[in-house]
Amino acid sequence: MQGMLMEGRSRTNDWHYPHVGDLIFWFFMLVCHLTPQEFIRLWHDAEGKLIGYAILGEDPSFDCQVLPEYEWHGIELEAFAWVERRLAELVEQDGERWGGRLVSGARQDDALRIAFLEKHGFQRGEYAEVNMICPLDGKPPEPIVPPGYQVRSFTGKDQLSNRADAHRDVWHPWTVGNISDEDYAALMRMPGYDQQLDVVALAPDGIIAAYVNGWIDPLNRIGDFGPVGARFAYRRQGLTKAVLLECMRAMQMRGMNRVSVSTGETNEAGLRLYGSVGFRIVNKYFEYVKNE
Repeated sequence: MQGMLMEGRSRTNDWHYPHVGDLIFWFFMLVCHLTPQEFIRLWHDAEGKLIGYAILGEDPSFDCQVLPEYEWHGIELEAFAWVERRLAELVEQDGERWGGRLVSGARQDDALRIAFLEKHGFQRGEYAEVNMICPLDGKPPEPIVPPGYQVRSFTGKDQLSNRADAHRDVWHPWTVGNISDEDYAALMRMPGYDQQLDVVALAPDGIIAAYVNGWIDPLNRIGDFGPVGARFAYRRQGLTKAVLLECMRAMQMRGMNRVSVSTGETNEAGLRLYGSVGFRIVNKYFEYVKNE
């Protein structure tokens, strides 16, 4: 699935397909809370090459990606029919968990996906993200942190509970924050996870105060950030900016020439933060919600 996304990006542009980092984290959420084999469907060509996939995620959510030459020739219809059948089964089993409105999305310049969603009963939701990009064509500034703090790559199992707790603290009570220490250990074993790109800011007492998960697409030489966060008690000290800069440096060392990130269009603090390290807005992603 990662290879399919990288190939698709190489044949289109930076925004037609999700970054592999998005896929890895979505898959991680399925591993944490669901059974991936029951919530992912794959399509292959006659030679067995993966040409499309669909994911039914929690809350519930729907995503489908197809290689360029196979787009809009039937896979998307099959994918949506599968999602509707699967979701109906899940609602019957547990209506409280799965009875919410189905959410999907499209970037503002993807007219065919928007038309497909609208044809199948989706309408624009309230949430929108801006997609941002930063060139990695010069040496990033050195991270500046308060005295006693350190910025470095995550050291691994000896700090596992500390790392997972930082993630939980930032993202609670949203679904993305519902992970255990063992879940985070599973993320570290996934293809595409690079411990050197899991960058943290350590407070003087050893608490992980801020962090970023970094991901790379070596085919297209583009990195991606996400999730990014700082514990509430440690905000407004430049720690999140510091971990971003350190991760950018590590991405450059792996041959990346640009890095992307997305954040809510109303997240003023996030927009200021990303702008301060060189990001600019290049696209927008809209939430689409299925009508009842």
